[in-house]
Amino acid sequence: MKSNDCTHRISELVDRLCRLNAADEWNGPLNPSQLAALNYLSKANRFSRAPSHVADYLATTRGTASQTLKALARKQLIGETRAENDRRSIRYDVTAEGQALLTTPPPLSPAIDGLTEDTATALADALSALVTSALQKRGGRSFGVCKTCRHHRNSGPEGFCALLEIPLRPPETEQICHEHTPNG
Repeated sequence: MKSNDCTHRISELVDRLCRLNAADEWNGPLNPSQLAALNYLSKANRFSRAPSHVADYLATTRGTASQTLKALARKQLIGETRAENDRRSIRYDVTAEGQALLTTPPPLSPAIDGLTEDTATALADALSALVTSALQKRGGRSFGVCKTCRHHRNSGPEGFCALLEIPLRPPETEQICHEHTPNG
C-alpha cells in the first residue's frame, strides 16, 4: 500500500500537468474542451461519435458536450450526420479543417520528447494503468481500441464486431469504441 504522501503527490503532479497542458491549449484557436472533443472524434469509430459518447469519454455532462460540439460545428471543424433509420440519432465527423488542426503537436510534446524512451514508455504504461483504475472505480467505460476488445474477431484484413454483429473496415479496428470491453 502506498503512503498517503505518495498518493497526494501523484494526484498533485497529474493535476499540475493537466493545468500546464490546458494553459498552453488556451493559446490556440480552441479551448481545451473543444480540442479534447475534436481529438476524441478523430480517433473514435463510426459507432462512437454521438454527443453522449463524447460526454462519457470527456467525463462531462451531455449539455456541456452538446455546447462543445455546436461550437466545433460553427467553426466547421466537424460535420453532423443524422442516422437514416432514426433521425434523432446524430454522429459527428471531423472535417478536413479539423484534421489539419490536429496536426499541431500537443503542448507537452517538447517535455515528453526530452524523456528517454524507457522513461516515456514506463510513464505511458503507468498513466494508462492509472486511467484504467480511475475508470473502474467510478464505473466508467474503457473506450478502448476495437482490436483490444473481447468482442473483436479477426476477419482477414478487416475485423468483425461480435457484439454489434457487423464487419469492420481496416481503420476501424484501430479506433476507439464506446462499446469496448477489455479482454480478460
